Amino acid sequence: MGPDAAAYDDLLMTTQRVNTRRTHRSSRAIRAAVAACATVALAATLTAPAFAEARPATVAAPHHGRGDLLSVEIVAELDREQVAAFLAQAEIGDGTVRHGVRAYRLTYRTIDTAGRPTTATGLLTLPTGGERRLDLVADTHGTMVHRDYAPSVATDFGKLPSYLHASAGRAVAAPDYLGLGKGPGPHPYMDTRSSVTASLDMLSAARSAAQRLHRPLTGDVYATGFSQGGQVAMALGRELSTGGSRGFRLRALAPIAGPYDLIGQEVPALFDGRVNDTSGIFYVSYFLVAQNRLHPLYGDPSEAFRAPYAQRVEALFDGEHHEEDIVAQLPRTVKELLTPEYYERMRHPDGALLAALKSQDGSCDWKPKAPVRLYASAGDTDVPIGNAKSCAADLAARGVRAPVLDQGDVDHFGSFKRGGPKSVRWFDRLAG
Repeated sequence: MGPDAAAYDDLLMTTQRVNTRRTHRSSRAIRAAVAACATVALAATLTAPAFAEARPATVAAPHHGRGDLLSVEIVAELDREQVAAFLAQAEIGDGTVRHGVRAYRLTYRTIDTAGRPTTATGLLTLPTGGERRLDLVADTHGTMVHRDYAPSVATDFGKLPSYLHASAGRAVAAPDYLGLGKGPGPHPYMDTRSSVTASLDMLSAARSAAQRLHRPLTGDVYATGFSQGGQVAMALGRELSTGGSRGFRLRALAPIAGPYDLIGQEVPALFDGRVNDTSGIFYVSYFLVAQNRLHPLYGDPSEAFRAPYAQRVEALFDGEHHEEDIVAQLPRTVKELLTPEYYERMRHPDGALLAALKSQDGSCDWKPKAPVRLYASAGDTDVPIGNAKSCAADLAARGVRAPVLDQGDVDHFGSFKRGGPKSVRWFDRLAG
């Protein structure tokens, strides 16, 4: 048992009741083209087990500030062998597993896209051994549409990065983002600003929870993330480096396959064959529906989407549908999905659409003092490697060398399978 086991009795008084009857939903098979969005089919026997029942209670927040910890719930515990087997089912690991892990769902205060107070959830994962004081990995996840895919709720893919890094000996803070996990409201997909605020506030909540668990954090942060989370990781790193650190020190950035350049790379790739049709359909519809809730991209769905999809597309992105269910109710290509006028507008963005795209770009246009490595793969047909090259060029223009580490001719999730363990070993070397 690791050092945090001694805090278990204390934690019982500051947790909510664990739902020991919760359903362990196995991952549904989904087309490889949308692997970034969804799940890896893992054996049910390796599903993270719920911890023993705890007496219900809620952490009392002393004030109503961002990052205030509201509650902690123990959701899983795996020993070293279970972690290794769990990762091996997804062909991940490569000798980095040194400890078992304990995982906790945190509920904390943050703000919504309009700056109003709200709450969010996230996963704090601690190693069961190693040092008492822990460095922290900030892990930001990729595209997810069903709220139960988020790290603090998921029984499969959503927890893989956290278990990978925590089993190597560091604490991991993985925000669910707004509207996913147990957070209220719809998820504002690809709204980088709110993803960063939720992620930053998660770091503060994780520090409070770790202190109560007798595993205090050192303040050193290693930022990583996959797919959408790679872009969020870069933007979070900038926030930590330019006045929003809250006592944290950015030590390294290792994003994986992030869409850093929507206007210059990702959107053009939808039309020149670099993004596969299934992923293109999914990303375009999700982006337009979510962003239209924040910006006036269209007045009525029929302005952007052809019939019969205009009548159903917004309801598909309610946080309760799975990726494969959504894809099954959409056409095969973006051209069949969008009206002719909106198809051309996507190819040549202007007005509110251009503004929405621009507001998500720019996560690499700053000068990190911490070292940066950009993991990507030449075979990725969800987020083409050109995104990483654009990010590297932005950093180079500011005097920062950030190598693009090509993981080879593998698909989108393959970038993580190969790059994730490499980022662990790189963090190990930097920590010394």
